[in-house]
Amino acid sequence: MLSIIVIAKNEASNIRCCLESIQWADEIIVLDSGSTDNTVSIAKEYTPHVFETDWCGYGVQKQRALERATGDWVLNLDADESVSTELQHKIKAVMAEKEVDACRIPIQMVFYGKKLRYSSSPSRHIRLFKREGARYSDDIVHEKILLPSSSVVKQLNLSISHHSFQDLSHALYKLNRYSSYTSKSRIKNGKRAGFYRSIFGSVWMFFRCYVLQRGILDGQVGFLLAMYHAQGTFYRGMKQVYQDKDIEEILAESTYRERKCE
Repeated sequence: MLSIIVIAKNEASNIRCCLESIQWADEIIVLDSGSTDNTVSIAKEYTPHVFETDWCGYGVQKQRALERATGDWVLNLDADESVSTELQHKIKAVMAEKEVDACRIPIQMVFYGKKLRYSSSPSRHIRLFKREGARYSDDIVHEKILLPSSSVVKQLNLSISHHSFQDLSHALYKLNRYSSYTSKSRIKNGKRAGFYRSIFGSVWMFFRCYVLQRGILDGQVGFLLAMYHAQGTFYRGMKQVYQDKDIEEILAESTYRERKCE
């Protein structure tokens, strides 16, 4: 039995596409944290397992969703992600393999309707795993799934589609929000940052995304996203040096316009 967990807040523009792509699952858990749009009502069209709670960071939210799941296996999705029919069949096949306990699934960025082959396509994240003994870290951002030490992890070659940015303005909105989350977490953990270190880090991030990860092969969009990630690195460091005055206001979610399922 497979449970799919989705955390959401003000995701009316994305969540329908997400939930339509996973109707084959045995159980869908949606955990909302105070949406002011119609995210909750849309979710209820697809699953009876819709819960509402406060926001305590990504790690805590995903653990709360995981605690509500009852399946032997769990697939973790963001509300702006979707699963293809091919990946669905692959997931079902993996669940039948007795020697596998978890899977790393690549994430493929979809930007302005174009699927990018290289830019922002990490393959290291564990998204599918057996529920027994698993839990999420309590990190406010960049949370991790913690599995039993004996777990056997397999790498899949099919990707989850990630509709992360609806347009450039939305991308900049998310850059501001996530850089604030990350800087707050780093300050809390005593990690140091500096002006010149942030500059060097942003240059390295651009080189890594555009050259080492071959974002150059994605054309103009590859350059754009490499610049985006470089700016994210720079502002994460700068917000440790020049801290936000009202972090909760900065991190407040906003409703974004709806888009059609692609």
